[in-house]
Amino acid sequence: MWMFCNGPSRSARETFVATMLETGNMKFVVSWYLTEEEILEITATGTGAPADTITDTSLVTVSGNEASSDETVNSSEALTGTGEGNDSSLSALDSLVDEDGDGIILVPITGRTFEAQLMVIRDPSRVQLATAYPFSSMEMEKNGLTVGEYCEAFEALAAVNAGEFETPSGINWGGRPIGVVVCDGQVQFNEPSPGDVMVGFNENNILIIAEVGHMTPDEFSAFVAENGIRDGASFKDISDGNTNHFTRLIMNGTPVDLDGRGVGANPRTAIGQCSDGTVLILVTDGRGSAGHLGATGQDLIQIFQEYGAVNAANLDGGSSSSLYFDGSYRITSSFLPNSDASRRLPTAFIVTR
Repeated sequence: MWMFCNGPSRSARETFVATMLETGNMKFVVSWYLTEEEILEITATGTGAPADTITDTSLVTVSGNEASSDETVNSSEALTGTGEGNDSSLSALDSLVDEDGDGIILVPITGRTFEAQLMVIRDPSRVQLATAYPFSSMEMEKNGLTVGEYCEAFEALAAVNAGEFETPSGINWGGRPIGVVVCDGQVQFNEPSPGDVMVGFNENNILIIAEVGHMTPDEFSAFVAENGIRDGASFKDISDGNTNHFTRLIMNGTPVDLDGRGVGANPRTAIGQCSDGTVLILVTDGRGSAGHLGATGQDLIQIFQEYGAVNAANLDGGSSSSLYFDGSYRITSSFLPNSDASRRLPTAFIVTR
């Protein structure tokens, strides 16, 4: 570890630091070898051009819901982006064939340091948030569910992990989320904090990615009502020397400059949407699984661009990343005790049958 932090390779140093700061329980290792100033110098690398703070719904037209294309998410606290769609890169989607006609295509993807599965869902109304509500207190009186259990409980075809959650000492508990949770239009958890970005869908089945960390609970509830949010969970855009997380990947057709936050390699779960409403859900392996380190933020952006996403967001990842599809795990947790399944989770994105 000393060699990674103090050796001659700057790229190895940046990758190691960013990777460790994205973990839930190994962040402290970096502070053994580098000062806070040295850490911030790495995670702040890049031009840092500001990204749009909320998605522009006019860039997406869902079949049978054309009127929604004239609507733009409203928020007195947020800016509306004016980026343009990414229609020129839809060729990867056009080449796919839905052989069984169920409206979902599972695409294997191989990267330099990871393997992944990309779910292509033509009907965005089939992508919903499932939760273990009512949630546990910090007394841990109730567990969350694995993604396989979410599929069984909600009779879904597929499920992946969704938002951030409490992980005291790495315990496989998953009973309490962090940030915000909206399910079927109801706010189930409302504790926004700095850096929180909500990822979910509105009533018109358009993917909404919005900064909410600056909001009070009352402001967030008003935001949900004003914008017709049907489902949503949150992850963080933050780099403070102790934590290195990113959520926004593509905003309104424009890839986000992740600075030094995106250079770490880890298992990932991410979601995007194309201009025709098609939803893309990507899950990668990593942290030693099959000898793979994982994917970087830029890896995710490149895949979503290739498949034509106009908006895309990173969700909770690391040992949380897992995919259950049609009765079996396609990607399991990198956490050894759960390596044949997933961690317990308070929220999951499911795909209905």
